Amino acid sequence: MKVSIVATGCAMALALAAPVRAEEADAAAIVNGQFVAGGNKPGVRASGAKGVCLTGQFTPSAEAAGLSKAPHFAKTVPVTARFSMGGSNPGISDKAKPVTRGFALRLRDPAGDLVLVIISAPVFSARTPQQLFDFVSVRAPGPDGKPDAEKVKAFAAANPETTKQAAWLNARPVPASFAGVDYWGVHAYTLTNAKGEAKVVKLKTVADAGQLGLTDEELKAKPDSFYADELKERLAKGPASFSLVAIHSEAGDPTADPTALWPEENRKSTTLGTLAITALEPDATCDAATFDPVVDLPAGIAGPADDPMFAIRSPAYAVSLSRRAQ
Repeated sequence: MKVSIVATGCAMALALAAPVRAEEADAAAIVNGQFVAGGNKPGVRASGAKGVCLTGQFTPSAEAAGLSKAPHFAKTVPVTARFSMGGSNPGISDKAKPVTRGFALRLRDPAGDLVLVIISAPVFSARTPQQLFDFVSVRAPGPDGKPDAEKVKAFAAANPETTKQAAWLNARPVPASFAGVDYWGVHAYTLTNAKGEAKVVKLKTVADAGQLGLTDEELKAKPDSFYADELKERLAKGPASFSLVAIHSEAGDPTADPTALWPEENRKSTTLGTLAITALEPDATCDAATFDPVVDLPAGIAGPADDPMFAIRSPAYAVSLSRRAQ
């Protein structure tokens, strides 16, 4: 049975919140910390260094236009996408746990692109840019090539919200496929329809293949890089499809803290459409421009004005792209 991606509407409009200034955080320091934690590999992304570029299409549902006036929800549009492993190490094992799998989407339209960057956990690893900097800094490898376990433990004890993502991932099996796991947008979005009606939601893609996890024995038998080959074989048989869902917010849901979980059980949700990934693309297609979820948003969908982690994405991605191009 097909599951959808749901957007959640919030009782308070994000537009009423004071805008967060990205300049308040040092994007360059965060990106440098990410590279150090991943071994300072050249020519790669600060996060999602190992990945696969793809093409496909998005077909909106009949209900989508009732939530958002974005043109991407009015007709079928082409999609450029990228699955990836978290972190700046391009040699990371596909078997790594707990590591988020990433799904970057660019829904293309002549009026402007819609970019979403989503991950295989419903929460992020840090609440603020400073906390993210500290999070990656304590994971810098020492002389033995490994981070100081005691420092990592002490940081986690002092910052318990940064442990939620790892706890979520550790409680679930390693995905057997990029196409066999759900992905969440950890930030709250405001969707506005043609009537000016606004809903605050969180976005999620639900894999039509279901949750495909590996047992410990199956995991041992896998090579360190198996996702790309598995995806190639899967797509040779047909598209890998997902439902894009909007999870409606409820009173009291935090919109400024991406480490806070919005429970999904018994919530209203709306299926926005179906995403079909149809083929692999050369890496150059995805490398031509960064997937910037802050800049690339059309009228009808807006990011949170009160979430500093959303605001820092654009300058951080720009720094990462600059370093990758050097």
